Amino acid sequence: MSSLGQRLADIESRIDAATSKAGRQRSEIELIVVSKNHPAQMVLDLLELGVRSFGENRDQEAKPKSEEVAAQVAGKGYDYSWHFIGQLQSNKVRSALSYANVVHSVDRQSLLDAIIKATSERETPLDVFIQLNLTDDPGRGGIEPKNLLAFAEQVLAAPKLNLLGVMGVASLDRAPEVDFETIQQASQALIGVAPQAKFISAGMSEDFEAAIAFGATHLRIGSAITGKRQY
Repeated sequence: MSSLGQRLADIESRIDAATSKAGRQRSEIELIVVSKNHPAQMVLDLLELGVRSFGENRDQEAKPKSEEVAAQVAGKGYDYSWHFIGQLQSNKVRSALSYANVVHSVDRQSLLDAIIKATSERETPLDVFIQLNLTDDPGRGGIEPKNLLAFAEQVLAAPKLNLLGVMGVASLDRAPEVDFETIQQASQALIGVAPQAKFISAGMSEDFEAAIAFGATHLRIGSAITGKRQY
């Protein structure tokens, strides 16, 4: 087995153990391998290993990479998806939506407005998560939990958006469980007004096992699988 394959297998084993410990099913968890700062060839290698969800956070890197991957796998029948997980500039929305199947980082009014405008002609709704601001700094990206439901109402009212749930990034300054509990509580509040928006995008290489214990459904794991990034 390749070192990439071994790292993937190791993470899958840890996900299995964490879901079992939490009394959950592996089928509830979607593993998104964060492929940023790695070439298209790694995505192709991961496709061969069975990975079907990939995360990117910069449109200027993701768009050409997605096009290269699409050209390489044409006719092979792979059913895979791109997840945009970083802060998205409003002027990059149309570009990002040319390949992204899911946007995890709807984090402010201006971006929501741009996405609503860009999706108006879509045949199928775009899957989105609302990103939470888990800091005390209102200037940081994300919607403060206290403002979540009001913001969610706007997302739910957009005919071409499908609200999956909430997304959050745990702080490095405290135990991740503190933030994952906040995310879980926000998710439960959202489910109260939108029962279908039950998904939680949380958990990265360093803390995904804790995230699983707090209900995470979409894990964004990069370096623990991909290895050292190529800057």
